[in-house]
Amino acid sequence: SFAYFTIKDRLPQILTRVIDTLHRHKNEFFEEHGEKGVEAEKRAISFLSKLRNELQTDKPVTPLEDELPDVGLWNQYLDYQRNLPNGNGEPSWFQSPWLYVECYMYRRIHAALAQNPPIDNFDVFKEGKAQNFFESQEAVIALCTYFQELLKNIKDLDEKQLQEELFKLLQVSLWGNKCDLSFSAGEDSSQKSSPLQSLENMVPYILVNDMEKVWSLLVNAKKNRTERSNVRVDIILDNAGFELVSDLVLADFLLSSKLADEVYFHGKSIPWYVSDTTKHDFNWTVKQLGSANHMWMSRCGINWEGNLKKGVWVFCDHMFWTLPHDFSSMSEVAPDLYAELQKSNLLLFKGDLNYRKLTGDRKWEYSVPFHQALNKFHPAPLCSLRTLKSDTQVGLKPGQGEQVQASDPEWMINGKYGVVQFDAGL
Repeated sequence: SFAYFTIKDRLPQILTRVIDTLHRHKNEFFEEHGEKGVEAEKRAISFLSKLRNELQTDKPVTPLEDELPDVGLWNQYLDYQRNLPNGNGEPSWFQSPWLYVECYMYRRIHAALAQNPPIDNFDVFKEGKAQNFFESQEAVIALCTYFQELLKNIKDLDEKQLQEELFKLLQVSLWGNKCDLSFSAGEDSSQKSSPLQSLENMVPYILVNDMEKVWSLLVNAKKNRTERSNVRVDIILDNAGFELVSDLVLADFLLSSKLADEVYFHGKSIPWYVSDTTKHDFNWTVKQLGSANHMWMSRCGINWEGNLKKGVWVFCDHMFWTLPHDFSSMSEVAPDLYAELQKSNLLLFKGDLNYRKLTGDRKWEYSVPFHQALNKFHPAPLCSLRTLKSDTQVGLKPGQGEQVQASDPEWMINGKYGVVQFDAGL
């Protein structure tokens, strides 16, 4: 399975890159922290080398031993895996659910640094994320330019035209999800060309297209809103770099077109899955755009800083997003987050990992309804914007999955296909 290939090849590659990154920064650690920095780097590398060896030799998964606030939840989850009626007793790297051990690896990478001050705040994936952003410059410029031109006459657009623009920007945000560094094990995955030019050709690759439902939900929310109730959209972010810029443009469009009054962004509280967005990445991206020497890029960045200052954009991170749990257990494990999401009119979940957690990462029949696979996770109406990079998919028409499989055997993992999949909730 693709899971086997991931654990056998991709994860050790990612660990090797992390170790290399720490090696390369040795001098910087020395300059900043003296011998203490170098000692910390050595300890972190030895911790990670041991982790790589455990993974490659299929050792049992061990409890976490650091002092971070989520330790209890991780170790409880390990007990839960140990006691599964159909499990093997001791979960090990190759004898456990893929989603669990993959999340566990990223949590252990974080522990390697968190336990070794003074380099405990170093993000081992930061360089790759920045590189992805800079290598996607042309696409970022094209998108910012298009959007700023659109804003000039957004007040004159009729409903049909607004709908067309929303659909365009939803698709840019969907295909922006191709730029994923954990998928390429950190190899270049930047967006080189203007994403807007190829949208037409990509439509046949959208296997489930619920954009009409998203539109009617937003239009109805706008019509029914009162003085006291704002229309709120939440975006559960995936990758930094070009994808994040496409999400920010979509969020700005929702405000500028008055389809939403406020947008909440949910990112990761620790470095995660190589390219996932942390608070630092989010603020860094907005600043980079604001100080760019391209007029429309800097206009976007400056406006977005304004949105954050005014509080119509809010960035939040919660440790639940970096736990191994499916979203169906959020109401139990993180009731505060679940309650927060219930305040939203629409939740947009970006990317493949969020989809795996929405559907429990199971080997579903393709035609099982999305609503059923969500397993009672319904804080608010939600929509998944996801390009397929792992072998789980639901909500297809009978025979549709088999048909695609016949023409493209790699369809579930090559990132060529996407879904815009909506669930109205209860």
